[in-house]
Amino acid sequence: MSAGHDHSIKDFNSAFAIGIGLNIAFVIIEALYGFLSHSLALIADAGHNLSDVLGLLLAWGAIWLAGKAPSDKRTFGFRKATILASLGSALLLLVSLGAIAWEAIDRFSNPRPVQGLTVMIVAGIGVVINTITALLFVSGQKEDLNIRGAYLHMAADAGVSLGVVFAGAISMYTGWLLVDPITSLIIVAIIFVGTWSLLSDSMNLALDAVPKGIDMQAIRDYLATLPQVSQIHDLHVWAISTTEVALSVHLIVSDKEPLPRDFLNRIQRQLHDEYGIEHATIQLEREGDQQCLLNG
Repeated sequence: MSAGHDHSIKDFNSAFAIGIGLNIAFVIIEALYGFLSHSLALIADAGHNLSDVLGLLLAWGAIWLAGKAPSDKRTFGFRKATILASLGSALLLLVSLGAIAWEAIDRFSNPRPVQGLTVMIVAGIGVVINTITALLFVSGQKEDLNIRGAYLHMAADAGVSLGVVFAGAISMYTGWLLVDPITSLIIVAIIFVGTWSLLSDSMNLALDAVPKGIDMQAIRDYLATLPQVSQIHDLHVWAISTTEVALSVHLIVSDKEPLPRDFLNRIQRQLHDEYGIEHATIQLEREGDQQCLLNG
């Protein structure tokens, strides 16, 4: 038996639409000024920002797919798409960080001056746009890995752009060219920590590991101490999506007296309210039936 729940999630459609619109506009501006100022750094960063637009589209598309109704072929619908999207976002971030780190390392042996005030102004605009976009997702990034992927993409871009502004200012006033690659590597190291956590969590959910925040021992203790339950087995907990958790379990119950009429409903309600289980599938087995199987 499965509990019925409302599968609605917080609506981030407007956040994605605003974020994608702002970043597409910024990519066009950055590429244009990169071409006019002969700045390869700005043109390369425009390409990097375009990859983040693709990351936002990936996350948004996954949320749209997750809202589609289940079918006979896909009885859980496309909810797992949000997990795959968060995994894809983590991989895209790692590729982006690798590209930035590669460029920074190359600049240690071939230092190049930052392209003056124009680069700093454009990077400053990037800080504002990427920070605004990141803030659109900050409220959901702790509960939903897919939203967290979108948040990290934009926070990473804001950090990189801020580094360009500081490095440009220091380079202009001191002439120290190595400040640019040093700042880039520091930012990459900071962002890598969050990205690795996103990758690890996404990989675990993709492999049906128990989601973070679920206390298996507490659930096991609760089920084992229920009245008339003598034993539990085949307890499994996994993520259906980045926001929904499912559970299945077999409960062996005493055959000496009838169970209360709301026995299953009470268990499912408790699992939902206390342990964050959206879907609980519980199979009841009588002690007498178990004994017959053992003697058969």
